[in-house]
Amino acid sequence: MSYIFIDSLDGFQRVGIVENNRLVEYHLEKEEKKIVGNIYRGRVVNVLQGMEAAFVDIGEGKNAYLYVKDALPKEMLYSGKRYSISEVVKSGQEIIVQVIKEPSGNKGAKVTTHIEIPGRFLVFTPFSNKINISKKIRSIVEVESLKEIGKKIIKNDTGLIFRTASEGIDESILQEEYNILYDIYAKIEKERNFLPCPKLLYKEPSLGYQIIRDSFNDETEKIIVNNKEVYDNLILTEETLPFRFSNKMKLDKDFSINYNTGIQLDLQTALQRIVSLKSGGYIVIDETEALTAIDVNTGKFVGSSSLEDTIVKTNIEAAGEIARQIRLRDIGGIIIIDFIDMKNKNDISNVLAILRKNLKKDKIKTNIIDITKLGLVELTRKKIRRSLSRDFYKVCPKCEGRGHIIE
Repeated sequence: MSYIFIDSLDGFQRVGIVENNRLVEYHLEKEEKKIVGNIYRGRVVNVLQGMEAAFVDIGEGKNAYLYVKDALPKEMLYSGKRYSISEVVKSGQEIIVQVIKEPSGNKGAKVTTHIEIPGRFLVFTPFSNKINISKKIRSIVEVESLKEIGKKIIKNDTGLIFRTASEGIDESILQEEYNILYDIYAKIEKERNFLPCPKLLYKEPSLGYQIIRDSFNDETEKIIVNNKEVYDNLILTEETLPFRFSNKMKLDKDFSINYNTGIQLDLQTALQRIVSLKSGGYIVIDETEALTAIDVNTGKFVGSSSLEDTIVKTNIEAAGEIARQIRLRDIGGIIIIDFIDMKNKNDISNVLAILRKNLKKDKIKTNIIDITKLGLVELTRKKIRRSLSRDFYKVCPKCEGRGHIIE
């Protein structure tokens, strides 16, 4: 069974996706705290020439930080010239910015002036006049077709990005969504010169809405919601999307992930360092500030034919589980995978193909970079939210996260 659940109680939203009875995504959000995607009119309070960045007051406590590359206006962005932060913004200047990364620890939110408004099939990019296509769309014919559609529908020197979901979608549906996103931005622009400052101009839709927008498809059997207010709000927002989902929505006030054994077991596994594989092998996941290291081991799996066969089967199973865990744990940044050493190049290619196939299910951009000389697989995944572990754990004040006892 495949479904989306929205468990909304006590000011928290717990939203997840279950595919083939396995939890593949889980997001926890305290509704009033989420600011990624929000658009503000803020005021530059400090320009740091040495760091090529500026601090911006957006009215959310800690000042947000704006790097020079995220501050460049359209005419500077594509000029090919290198600019310093002081040439782009000045102290006291009022600018419109969008939050692209939540505040963390002592750091404020990260913001950009390159506003993006995402839809199901498109991302509206008013700071650019380019038409970009998701790299996951590999058909040359489809890419050229989307480019032609883009040229027809864009207006007023704006741009767009065709998301992976746009592949094979009728032009009229893409046009409809573009117009919806364009109108949202037009309303934001009308607020540009109105007091006060700082001011919230656009609030990113609820987490439940985003998951439905990005992940709902023909394979989704139902959407379970346990809160009547959330249910009603989602029904009202259906008209802002170029597809219908209300016929699959189910209001179930008795639903709670706390009493769903399958979801709870998958969550417990996602919070553990060691993840067991059905074969008897296991993977070890260590998250650090710099990167996440994932190690594959045969464990109790001894196979039935040869050592090489045992290793390949373990790596193949691990590739699928690693992709699921990365998505479920919402791991971002640099990820290093140490598969068990394989000598046959075809086996290596097969394992990587399975990893790529499973990573394609992830809506967040993930790139497999290369295999190092030591046989380590390098990949990166765009970091948007805090990882799952950060929502459940905090650093121990005694050992400061080292997790070891001195003998």
